[in-house]
Amino acid sequence: MPVPEPTTLLVLAKEPRAGHAKTRLAPAFTPHGAAALASAALTDTLRAVLAAPARRRVLVLDGSPGPWLPAPEDGGDRIEIVPQAGGGLDERLAAAFALCDGPALLVGMDTPQLTPALLAPPTGPDAWRDCDAYFGPAADGGFWALGLAAPDPALLRGVPMSTATTGAVQRARLVEAGLLVRDLPRLRDVDEPADAEAVSAQAPESLFAAEHARLRRLLGSPHAPAAPHARSAPGVGET
Repeated sequence: MPVPEPTTLLVLAKEPRAGHAKTRLAPAFTPHGAAALASAALTDTLRAVLAAPARRRVLVLDGSPGPWLPAPEDGGDRIEIVPQAGGGLDERLAAAFALCDGPALLVGMDTPQLTPALLAPPTGPDAWRDCDAYFGPAADGGFWALGLAAPDPALLRGVPMSTATTGAVQRARLVEAGLLVRDLPRLRDVDEPADAEAVSAQAPESLFAAEHARLRRLLGSPHAPAAPHARSAPGVGET
């Protein structure tokens, strides 16, 4: 019996260059250090996406490709790269889903602790048998993943982004549309130095953790109060 075609995986990301990505880390790590952390996080994310089964893997990028892309021999040639649309974040998310003609899961670049195991529920052959949507809540009140069996941009347009209630509003939008929603584990995104510390400890084998350790040795150990949880989904709010 043929295996059903898997989900399309979308990664919404900013080019990790100084002054453009992870700017809230810059005071502690310098703009170039913040960009290096963003680069490592994006590479970790793309590696997880490459290791998961998928119909397509699409990087929806604000900026230009760079050396952070996995090499062709590591699967980088299996990643399609398309430019992000203009407008607010809700419009850019909607436009990303509009690229798909079948089930799709969107993640951002702020969760370098992402693994194929975390992606397994919405990417397996039975992912959409009893489910219309997947929702990955973020610790800050946003969301780190959103999956739709039948992508409809209208489900995202008008959702207020980068607030402490973004996730609740987005999930309610799905339920109000009559969709059966399955929740994924809650994750912490990387916005502030305290987030970087916590996520590095959670994923010690990641490129992000290695880069974080290198910068701490170089710059000292930056300490900051816990990030105020008032942004949208990890990897989504930063794009």
